[in-house]
Amino acid sequence: MTYQLYIGDRTFSSWSLRGWLMLEKFNLPYQPHLVGLYAGTYREELAHLQPARTVPAMQTPQGHVLSDSLAMAETLAEYHPEAGIYPEDPAARALARSITCEMHSGFSALREACPMQLDRVWEGFAVSDAVRGDLDRIEYLWAMARERHGQTGPWLFGAYSIADVFYAPIAMRITGYELPVSDDARSYANAHLADPAFLTWREAALQERHDPFPYDLGLASHPWPNQS
Repeated sequence: MTYQLYIGDRTFSSWSLRGWLMLEKFNLPYQPHLVGLYAGTYREELAHLQPARTVPAMQTPQGHVLSDSLAMAETLAEYHPEAGIYPEDPAARALARSITCEMHSGFSALREACPMQLDRVWEGFAVSDAVRGDLDRIEYLWAMARERHGQTGPWLFGAYSIADVFYAPIAMRITGYELPVSDDARSYANAHLADPAFLTWREAALQERHDPFPYDLGLASHPWPNQS
């Protein structure tokens, strides 16, 4: 009963990180497969998983293919109600589902201007009004979740949930571009940086080599926090 998970380059693929976290963090059995997202070979490597054409993609133990991260999350929650993927409290569950879906479909300015990268911290990144607007909305959602349901732990709803999975790459963008956020938002982002699962992911990312480096901004940079 093992899920087959197909992911792209760990340094840059934010959606792959989400797909991996939703299996790793909830202790679900899976076998990862790395495909050449930036090498351009991923479509051939996913050809047997129609209709999938992007990562992450997942094949269930029954052979069903999920080609979208939100579809993966909902399917895993359906198959594994005991795993705690969504909060148990109905009000918390409704809010978690809402903000997870908003992350899945929104914040295009932030995502386009600040592609996830786990290699370095850019210095002097200029934050546009559109990016600032996305950050303000994200901080509002994080603060609402924490105030209403997150008083018992470091995560948005106290215990780790699918909402944290979906916002993990935002924490990486806040770090990698030194984005201006409140102390509370930075504290939440730092919880992701210290999470053992993320540290495992980034350790694997450090083994990757990319020449030329995608998304080079031509800015000065310094090492990722706690980089060994």
